[in-house]
Amino acid sequence: MHDLFISYGRSDEATAELIARTLEAEGFVVWWDNALRSGDTYDEVIEEALRAALAVVVLWSPTSVKSRWVRSEATIGDRNQALVPATINACERPIMFELTQTSNLEGWSGDKDDRNWRLFVEDIRQVVERRSAHSDDQDTNEAPPSPSRSHRPSHSHGQSHQRIAPGSAGEVPSLAVLPFKNRSREEDDEVFAIGLVEDVIDALSQAAELKVVSSSAISRFRDGEIADIAAMSRELSVRYILEGNVRRRGQTLRVTAQLLEAKSGAILWTQRFERPLDELAELEEELIIEVAAHLNSEVNRQEMERALKKPDNLTAWEMVTRAIANYRNITGETLMLALQDAQAAVDIAPSYGLAHAMLADANATIYMHALPDDPDTIAKINGEIEQALMLDPENPMVLAHVAEAYNYIGQPADALIYAQKAYLRSPNFGLAHYNAGIAHALLGNSEEALEQFRLEMAVAPGAHTQFATHIWMGSVHLRAGDYESARRQYEKSRIASHVTAAGYLGLFLVDMFEEKHDDAKRHFAKMRELDPSITADSLKLRLMRWFKPPFDGELFCQWVDEHWICDTV
Repeated sequence: MHDLFISYGRSDEATAELIARTLEAEGFVVWWDNALRSGDTYDEVIEEALRAALAVVVLWSPTSVKSRWVRSEATIGDRNQALVPATINACERPIMFELTQTSNLEGWSGDKDDRNWRLFVEDIRQVVERRSAHSDDQDTNEAPPSPSRSHRPSHSHGQSHQRIAPGSAGEVPSLAVLPFKNRSREEDDEVFAIGLVEDVIDALSQAAELKVVSSSAISRFRDGEIADIAAMSRELSVRYILEGNVRRRGQTLRVTAQLLEAKSGAILWTQRFERPLDELAELEEELIIEVAAHLNSEVNRQEMERALKKPDNLTAWEMVTRAIANYRNITGETLMLALQDAQAAVDIAPSYGLAHAMLADANATIYMHALPDDPDTIAKINGEIEQALMLDPENPMVLAHVAEAYNYIGQPADALIYAQKAYLRSPNFGLAHYNAGIAHALLGNSEEALEQFRLEMAVAPGAHTQFATHIWMGSVHLRAGDYESARRQYEKSRIASHVTAAGYLGLFLVDMFEEKHDDAKRHFAKMRELDPSITADSLKLRLMRWFKPPFDGELFCQWVDEHWICDTV
């Protein structure tokens, strides 16, 4: 059995070896990955070594802070109260660990009498002795188990997915929020940390895209070490784990949270949130909403990436998720992919309401962008909407996609009804607020539209619809004659998604209103470059559907004709 496990970035191998050899001279039994023998299974050996170590020594450097595996090993060490970090080269440590006591070994060359080295060794010795004594108290020589996962040199970093029988809808992703650690060691902060977790769970439970394990189910993990995340995730049947800590820093309370993939223990996302101590009572709700909003958006993004990477045997839920992922760029190609995925979801699970809602949404979006007025097409989309509502009338995701479909077939009054139903059932569901905003925009309710779009961005920061939110906000300002605000929103859309053509179309319209003809020509050409499938007729059709009076639709069409000819020539 060894005392220490050393985690480091590959380019720091020489420094890691010097530290390992010197720690051995100090009397520690050290494991680091040059101990691997030919024929060993790398992942299994590293996992076993990490599990057995009494202390996990992490060497921070510009290389190691970028390594997801070093950060994961640091997380496991921290969770087991075995972490002993040291900075070997100047770097900004991952925010989850920046307030952890860290030794400074920058420039250390092997001098055992160096003061910083002696402090570092003492830190290690204290952890080893404490954990060794704890192990004796438990009357076992086994250290707590750690998550099974792939490691740095492995080439099999893809996720292993549970297969769900074709024909089943599958389930929304699930998450457990672990008790947050109080790093301040102040009683008030302990109470705050416990309450924060309860409130974050409550806020996340109001989102439609995520199933959150109740606080009672995870309460038994509050007082003990949580060593085996993989085993706990299997017990709770969750795909994601949220953990974090609370700490005072001067006059500020800092909350750091990170999202883990449950099966592998890999860190997917880390973020820091801060509030002034003297304003905490007033800002606590705002803090909770911000934590929950960022987390929900990140899980949604992870699920879309996961579905896109999975090559075969997808569930209906995963096909819908793929449809949403393909949908978000809103180009001719991606909309067709979204339509195919939504149809596949319906084929897999004909009684799956969300699949029918997404199919209606995809068809409606294609209709709005490119198809001429056709009562048969509208009737077909309405049929999918009715099927979705009959199968799952209370599901906020179904309601929100139904609202979007209604918006895009020119029925914003109907859209508003279902968008409002969706956000009343799930107040933190960004897509519901987004479609309420579109409905208000199409109905000419400018202030109500902007308020709903602001709510959407607050509860779903970084959501896949964010670039489109700015486009719709730009259209509201354009309608009001506020060209400066409209331009600002279209620019934000262009930044949020560099592949969307709609932001450049909006800039073109602002340019024309402001008589900036050179800029208008440039933005029009860029719009056509990004959406080569667009035709003059389909573009004029979109503008007539997006912008109702007081705009002169014929004027917009005239601008398109003028620039289409010039751009082509």
